[in-house]
Amino acid sequence: MRKVLPVLAVLPFLVSGCISTATSIVKAPFQVAGKAVDWTTTSQEESDRNYGKKMRKQEAEEGKQRKELAKRCKKDPQRSECGQYQDYRAGN
Repeated sequence: MRKVLPVLAVLPFLVSGCISTATSIVKAPFQVAGKAVDWTTTSQEESDRNYGKKMRKQEAEEGKQRKELAKRCKKDPQRSECGQYQDYRAGN
């Protein structure tokens, strides 16, 4: 009985390491799946950033078109397209 008592006292420490390892092994596939979902989905921040980039690109393109139209209209103010430009409308 005296030899069994020290073994029983040390047993919880030995088993806790096994439980920790088993827990890590069980959690690993779920953590990997969670990372995969994070990589494949678009966050709201990323979506906003992409939308902003798209709008800036459209604004730059319209600015170029506006400058070209102003240059053409300055050379020939009688062109039919000269009176058609209204206002800036991003996203259209």
